[in-house]
Amino acid sequence: MQDLTPEIEIFFRWLTVERGYSDHTADSYLRDINGFVASLPDGISLAEIGPAQIRAFIYSLHGTHKPSSVARKLSALQTFFGFLAREKLMGRNPLTGVARPKLNRHIPVFLTVDEVFRLLAAPGPEDPFAARDRAVMELLYSTGMRVAELVGLHKNSLDFETEMVRVSGKGNRERLTPMGRPAIDALRAYFPQRQLLLASSGRDASGDREAVFVNHRGGRLTTRSVERLVAMYAQRVGIVSRVTPHALRHSFATHLLEMGADLRLVQELLGHVSLSTTQRYTHLTVDHLMAVYDNAHPQARKRGRPAGRDKEQT
Repeated sequence: MQDLTPEIEIFFRWLTVERGYSDHTADSYLRDINGFVASLPDGISLAEIGPAQIRAFIYSLHGTHKPSSVARKLSALQTFFGFLAREKLMGRNPLTGVARPKLNRHIPVFLTVDEVFRLLAAPGPEDPFAARDRAVMELLYSTGMRVAELVGLHKNSLDFETEMVRVSGKGNRERLTPMGRPAIDALRAYFPQRQLLLASSGRDASGDREAVFVNHRGGRLTTRSVERLVAMYAQRVGIVSRVTPHALRHSFATHLLEMGADLRLVQELLGHVSLSTTQRYTHLTVDHLMAVYDNAHPQARKRGRPAGRDKEQT
């Protein structure tokens, strides 16, 4: 196999400089690409790579990788070879015509409105960081932002006058998202504690001084810490399902759609590039769908279903 290092380096620069991907994301692409390169037989050139080599690589992953993992690797290869073909560094994309593994459609885990309210009210006087933890969960649910976006927030990202927050999402794409009044009130209640944590740790003059959420040492709160605190409070209020910060994001989207929000508006608020990603959230409950139907359709069950309509008719 010829050395693909120059092409991979060009691709890496394209990902990080032109596409704005983080080094972490770009590195994950490179791991998948290098895994494929390592599977190729000796002596094959870049021009000779075709569907046969792609299919052999997929077959080698069978039984050791989940379909979602295989799909991710193929997505990385599609981006890589597509880039090389556009840049005229190879003749054609070898993934053309290669079937992708079928994935089970994943329905995101979400909480009911009652469960969310119980979770947001969970921090109490016995919790040393109750004000911070409440602000964390209120902001996650109020904006639907990802946990990585939350912990990366700077204080100047918050605008209490316009009630908006500037979020830096995947690929360094920025978006403006409204903040609800409960989230703003929770943030204001937390800020005095934040200032004390920064001052007592000596970090009020360090690079962490702009972080919105800090830990007991005055450092920026981590995604793992947020995951732990959300799980702890969910367990405290008796929510049986496994609750993560992402479950609050899912709940944000689900509750908006249940209340009649436009799908494209939800897409914009979540920072999704593709509408198909947002469409995963259209798993509204049967009760909600029936309520909408009953209120909207002239032949619905507003006063009892008409005679003869109890059974399905064909």
